[in-house]
Amino acid sequence: MALLSIVLPSYNEEQNIARTAQALSGLCVQEQIEYELIFVSDGSRDGTYREILKAAEADPRVKGVQFSRNFGKEASIFAGLQIAAGDAVIVMDCDLQHPPQTIPRMWELWNQGYEVVEGIKTSRGREGFVHKCFAGAFYRIMSRLIKMDMNASSDYKLLDRKVVDVLLDLPEKNTFFRALTFWAGFKTVSVEYQVQERAYGESKWSFFSLMRYAVANATSFSTLPLQLVTVLGMISILFSLALAVQTLVKYLTGTAVEGFTTVILLILIIGGFIMLSLGVIGHYIARIYEEVKGRPRYIISQVTDNVHGNVIGSWKRRG
Repeated sequence: MALLSIVLPSYNEEQNIARTAQALSGLCVQEQIEYELIFVSDGSRDGTYREILKAAEADPRVKGVQFSRNFGKEASIFAGLQIAAGDAVIVMDCDLQHPPQTIPRMWELWNQGYEVVEGIKTSRGREGFVHKCFAGAFYRIMSRLIKMDMNASSDYKLLDRKVVDVLLDLPEKNTFFRALTFWAGFKTVSVEYQVQERAYGESKWSFFSLMRYAVANATSFSTLPLQLVTVLGMISILFSLALAVQTLVKYLTGTAVEGFTTVILLILIIGGFIMLSLGVIGHYIARIYEEVKGRPRYIISQVTDNVHGNVIGSWKRRG
């Protein structure tokens, strides 16, 4: 029988682990799906990993990983993919905002031959006004940068084993999982779902963390920001030419007057373009620097006893 692996990145989700494990286990048993649950604690500062250990003791099909510190959601996803042994792998949020009821439909589509099943949001559920504005700004920026509708897409998706292997073979450390599945291709279909309310806790994403996430993903996946540097240069040149023509006309007609306003404005505008361009280039140089160092994407400090073999990272099980 085919095995389904469910990867669950978890950061400070102490209150949700037991509930999530019980809900997913019950669903898979009901649907007669052979499964394993892989919780990845991303350097959680609460009792998340302790709850994962309890869940693993109660159900041997629950596996757990603890990072040495917080490495981010992307690292958590790839650690889960590395450990997953399933013929198909589902990635979903640990707080069950990705509804488990969609899993049987994803599994059915995979059995029909689809290799990537994308979860598409029909609604974002109830969110605070400020958080909704932050999230909306993030998705608009990312959609424009990578030319993909990020507002509806999500990390909730099923991947065939061959797709998982392709993603794990990618050499880069700075990845954008949500977009990489579109880039990889394969036979793809989508399913719609409605974002569910969190039973416990609150979103870990703030405006600044979303902006950092946007910049990191944009520079790791798209070269469009670098192309914008060229556009800014062309705008600056055109603006300078227009001022030069204006100045020359006034000089020839004898109406030129001495003053610093135009010069100051010109310096400020061009200086702003230059600093912005250097900032964009700097982000790409930083990405190159991180890749060249060759450090692991994450470091694992602990795993549950049912995680066997070597785990990619700086930590490896002995014996």
